[in-house]
Amino acid sequence: MTRKPEGALRRGWTTGACATAATKAAYTALLTGHFPDPVTITLPKGEQPAFALARETLAEGQASAAIVKDAGDDPDVTHLALVQATLRPGPQGSGVTFTAGPGVGTVTKPGLPLAVGEPAINPVPRRMMQAVVAEVAIDHGGSGDVEIEISVDGGEDLAKKTWNPRLGILGGLSILGTTGVVVPFSCSAWIHSIHRGIDVARATGITHAAGCTGSTSEAAVQQLYGLPEAALLDMGDFAGGLLKYLRLHPLPRLTLAGGFGKLCKLAAGHLDLHSGRSQVDFDLLAALLGELGAAPELAAQARAANTAKQVLDLATAAGLPLADAVAARARETALGVLSRRNANSETAVEVLVFDRAGNLAGKAAGWPQ
Repeated sequence: MTRKPEGALRRGWTTGACATAATKAAYTALLTGHFPDPVTITLPKGEQPAFALARETLAEGQASAAIVKDAGDDPDVTHLALVQATLRPGPQGSGVTFTAGPGVGTVTKPGLPLAVGEPAINPVPRRMMQAVVAEVAIDHGGSGDVEIEISVDGGEDLAKKTWNPRLGILGGLSILGTTGVVVPFSCSAWIHSIHRGIDVARATGITHAAGCTGSTSEAAVQQLYGLPEAALLDMGDFAGGLLKYLRLHPLPRLTLAGGFGKLCKLAAGHLDLHSGRSQVDFDLLAALLGELGAAPELAAQARAANTAKQVLDLATAAGLPLADAVAARARETALGVLSRRNANSETAVEVLVFDRAGNLAGKAAGWPQ
């Protein structure tokens, strides 16, 4: 498990920022024969970081520069990856074109902010690279007509640790970033991936998706319904990020699935299920047991319990369907978020509670079974 470092956290730079700096260095060398090192760029919010070059190559008709990505103190899968830009002159009037080199993926499914067949270089990094090409062209008398090939050493293997295969981005990583800055332990990248997963599901005609808190519940739901990979939304702790986006971009059916402890938090109204930001409400569990007819002694044991599992075990031994009750309350929370601005949600929701072995422990149905 990755632990958050103590003290102030060091920020880092996105793959998009690294690609932009490498592009500026390579285009400068293509026009002048010399690589600026370090190379300074201006980020969308005005910051001007400088990047040292890790590799530079100048040959007839092309120039390449590479930068080692520093993600700061964020546990980013691309930390220390080598991001390279290779620039070649393009036909007159062609402007800036982009290609995917080794380790950068290609879009194969609709629903993303890039057309099918395009290299997975997101819109903001593209604009940043176009801006530095224009800047260098003015400074050194270039036409600005260039082909930019972005590659990432080992990117195809790194991409297997990301959402890219599920989103239909094949062959490598995406070049990402809206600000150029990686904020340590930010939730934004994960939530962004959830949103893109919903976009792809909608665009490919998927009518039933699953938001799961972890791999055990995801595997169980996939086996239960035979859902395709693109229907599996890696919700993790970010129930709110998923539900709020679905409120505006609905799918017909949503299965929310997870372990008992995580879904106890959703049942209590928490939308961030991380252990550092929400806790299991044992008073709520005791109250639910009371509603199920539990003896006062059992409710008291639930209030004094150390873990959610301990309460579930007590309920199971007493023959009380506590997991069903938690699933029902979690479903109420989800429906409340989905219908917050509308009288009726367009998404039907069911909640499934699984134990640690992946066995179904409780459910709240959202459509005829």
